[in-house]
Order: sequence, then C-alpha cells, then structure tokens
Amino acid sequence: ALIAGRRLADNPRAGFRSVSGLIVALFVTSVATGIITTYVANRGEPRTDSVAATSLSMWFPPEDGPAPTADQIPAGLGTIPGVRSVTLVHANPVDEPPPIQMRGTPAGVDAYRSWWPSVITCAELDRLAVFGACPAGTRVVAVADDLIGERAWDLTNDSYVWPAADMDPAQVDRQPIRSVVVNTTSRAAFEQARTVLINAFPTNRFPASVAEWESNSARLMVQFQQLANVIMLASLPIAGCSLAVSVAGGLSDRKRPFSMLRLTGVQLRTLRRVVALETVVPLLTVAAVAIGMGFLAAHLFLRAQLDYTLLAPKPSFYLMVAAGLAVSLGIVASTLPLLRRLTGPETARND
Repeated sequence: ALIAGRRLADNPRAGFRSVSGLIVALFVTSVATGIITTYVANRGEPRTDSVAATSLSMWFPPEDGPAPTADQIPAGLGTIPGVRSVTLVHANPVDEPPPIQMRGTPAGVDAYRSWWPSVITCAELDRLAVFGACPAGTRVVAVADDLIGERAWDLTNDSYVWPAADMDPAQVDRQPIRSVVVNTTSRAAFEQARTVLINAFPTNRFPASVAEWESNSARLMVQFQQLANVIMLASLPIAGCSLAVSVAGGLSDRKRPFSMLRLTGVQLRTLRRVVALETVVPLLTVAAVAIGMGFLAAHLFLRAQLDYTLLAPKPSFYLMVAAGLAVSLGIVASTLPLLRRLTGPETARND
C-alpha cells in the first residue's frame, strides 16, 4: 500500500488518465439512466380506464389546410356501438390570452403565458363530464385540441379546470373546427371510430389518443436507455484495455526497480498487489465518482425542468456496471504475468 500510494501521489495524472474514458461512459450512462427511468415512471403507460386512453382525437391545424365543416364530419361516428360521445372542438380566436399558471411553475415566478388553441362551451363540457370543468360562472373555456392538455402530466387525476375564454357561447360554433374528439367505452369502438375518421380524412393527421402518444414516447425513451447501456458496455472494456496498456507501460518503465526489490527479498505476489492497487483504486474511485455525479446531474435536471424527484435505477443498471467493471479488472489482471518476465535477475544487472 505504501509503494502504490507513493506512486499515485507522485504522478496522479498518469494513474487517472487511463480511466478517463471510463469517467465519460459512466457519467453519460448514469445521467441517461436517471432521467429516463424517472421520466418513464412518471409519464409512462397511463391507466387503461383513463379518458386519455379511451378518447380519440383528430386534429385539423390551420397549416394542414382549410378545416372541415360540421357537415363533413362523418355522421356514423355517433352510431358506432361503444361510442360515448362525439365532440367538435373549435379554434380559439384569441391570440393573446391572460397568463395561465402552468404545472411546475416555481414559487415566486410569474405565470407562463400559455395559449390553448381551442374553445368549447361550458354546457358541452358539463355534458361530456369526463374532460374537465369550467370555473364558476364561466360559459366558454379555452381547451387543448384533444381536451386533455396538461392532464397528461397526471393521468390519475380525472378533474381539471380549464381557463375561461372571453367570448359568447353563440360565437363558438362560428369558429373553424380545430379537432374531433371521440370518447369510447371499448377498444373495438375506439378502432372503428379511428377507421371512420381515416377514411373520411385520409390526408389529415393520424387520429390517436394521448395514451398512445405517451406510450410511444415511453418506448422511445426506453430505446434511448438501451442505447446508453450499449455505450456503457462497450466503453468499459475499452477503458479496461486502455488501463491494461497503461499498466504494461508502467511495468516496462519500472522493471529495474522492481527487479531490485525482488533481489532484496520482496516476493512476486507483493509486487503484484502493488500493481493491482495502483490500477484498481483509480478505477473504482473514478467509477463511484462518475456514477454519483451522473445521478446528481440527472436529479438537478429533473427538478429544474420537469419537477420530478429522481428515482433509483433498476437493479439491472447496477448489474451492468458491475459486469463492465469486472471485465475491465479481468483485462488488467491479464497483464500481471508480465511482472515475472520483466523483473528477472538479469534486469537488475548494470550494462
């Protein structure tokens, strides 16, 4: 321990340079794992009985061309068995609404100026019952195209109060149609309604539910997580190879001092322990620091951007880290047999 400690103290840069790749691999993977695990846990697969999973919406944004009229909406939607309601959501004519207090707004910070692109009458919203409510005394509210909006942040909460819109209920039907929202009671009705909408508007955007968008987002995040795991599993052995080259170079540079130590009676296994300490200590220290800093960065990002609390990664993450470190240490151990050949008595002779 004394010999290894003096070596690292005299030249710490050489000891830690060889594991620099390990720092990057573990840090990036820890950040990705922490963020993705927490994101998927909070915004992953929604409840199948939630309105976000049972309601289907088809958008008609202005950039896609003129909006259809009410007569162009298929009348057969409402006759499909299992369809609870068919709602026409109209465009919001207001471009600068009052600021809305969005979820996650830090204390003391002014409300964000957010614009809901659609409007609906409170009478219609009360009839639907499952898409939120109006403030007391309000006749028209501004809503999201899919009537879900910020509720996607908390799909376990079936109540949501939409902000009031300053317009007369009679003006709502005069606005262009922004979307069609179909609420269903079964998967068969959901798919039949989707087929009807696709046949009626084949060139428009694909009708889908918020649950499907959330599921696709979660699936994409999981794929990114798998990519991060591949990077880590590939980087750790590479870092081990770099460390092995560094160990071999260090042995070559110190073959005469080590030979002298052997001539004075130091056993070969003691020298092997010296080399092992000089490599294992930087390797494990850097690994622990890199993982800790990665989780800290993930936590700060989640708190600042999404108002989430970091969740512990799955055990598979720790198993992969342990396996990668074991491979790296195995590669380093493969260099130790060089010690016997490089530190023979002939090396100690003066030329």
